[in-house]
Amino acid sequence: MNRPTLHTLALSLLTTAAFADGAFYGDPPDATHPWAIHDMNRAQPMRVEPGTFSSQEKPGMPPSDAIILFGGKPEEIEKWQADKNPAEPTKWEVKDGVLQCVPGSGYVRTKEEFSDCQLHLEWSAPSKVEGNSQGRGNSGVFLMGQVEVQVLDNYNNPSYPDGMASSIYGINPPLANPLRAPGEWQTYDIIFRRPIFKDGVELDPGYITVFVNGVLTQDHTPLEGGGGHMRRSKPRAFPDQGPLKLQDHGNPVRYRNIWYRPLPKRAIEGGEASHMSEAATAAKRAEIAKNIREDAAKLEGNAKMLRLFESICYEANADAQEFALTAVKDFAAAMKAVPADKIEAQKGEILHVTKALRYLTQFKFLPEDLAAKQELEAIIKANDWEPKPKKK
Repeated sequence: MNRPTLHTLALSLLTTAAFADGAFYGDPPDATHPWAIHDMNRAQPMRVEPGTFSSQEKPGMPPSDAIILFGGKPEEIEKWQADKNPAEPTKWEVKDGVLQCVPGSGYVRTKEEFSDCQLHLEWSAPSKVEGNSQGRGNSGVFLMGQVEVQVLDNYNNPSYPDGMASSIYGINPPLANPLRAPGEWQTYDIIFRRPIFKDGVELDPGYITVFVNGVLTQDHTPLEGGGGHMRRSKPRAFPDQGPLKLQDHGNPVRYRNIWYRPLPKRAIEGGEASHMSEAATAAKRAEIAKNIREDAAKLEGNAKMLRLFESICYEANADAQEFALTAVKDFAAAMKAVPADKIEAQKGEILHVTKALRYLTQFKFLPEDLAAKQELEAIIKANDWEPKPKKK
């Protein structure tokens, strides 16, 4: 029995790696999924350098793609204004690297407007405890100026649950109360998705997820129109963008380390997702197939042939299929003509092409009785190249 050479083993490993990290591997696209499973034609995630965690003494660093709304610099007060019409400079103060509410000065809002986001901020209620329930360390974080995530000193301070710290005010109480003592810094990490309406019909109610000091307190909570004081809100459309507002409720609450990261569009509003509408899926599959065909045009030989075969997994194309079928027919004929004592050197390429053909016939992109596939299968069988099952 012939022992595999190092060259053959290397080719085999390369072939396995290529299929495990490329085409003809996972289940193919379908009517509502534009990509195959484990599809290398999907865009690679954007590289983001992570930030650092905060301590009580020092705020952490935001991730590299964060948009900083307040990082502790006095001049950053210029990113904010009083929540009035017409707008005017805010009377809130920057002291010792923190943004502090001046009671009686009114809400403050960002000049910048944005929408769906990951929002991070840290706040601290006065260390001197005064008042109780809603009168103690009260403020609020208003996403797009429309829906409030409550800020309140609820450390040993009960209040109505849908108005406690990290509640979606007037809608949903927090799942837990993980607040630190008054005067200490509390961390909010918020994922916000606004409602989506079309022609007056709600397609997506919008959601908020909140972590307080690393503890989940709102788990994908529907917005139900945004909430409010005393009256139940009803589903409604939000504007496309809006400012971040911080509430003046008569307490000198402090804020630091405020930043956000915009989130991509959801599938329902034209964004990309693993599961999409049939129309959006068909359009995306056509786009992917076109890109693959353009890439194939730069290649030669079997690389071009396989890339064109890959394209038909996304969209049928007569020209691409005809070229690839002619190429694989020629390849099979050439391999049949290789002398028996030379065929081992072709093992890696034959297995590579045959595995692609097995995939394409399994999922009905090509007919099962494809002559080129049968010829290559015969070579594999004659040379006993089929992997042996592992013994149990």
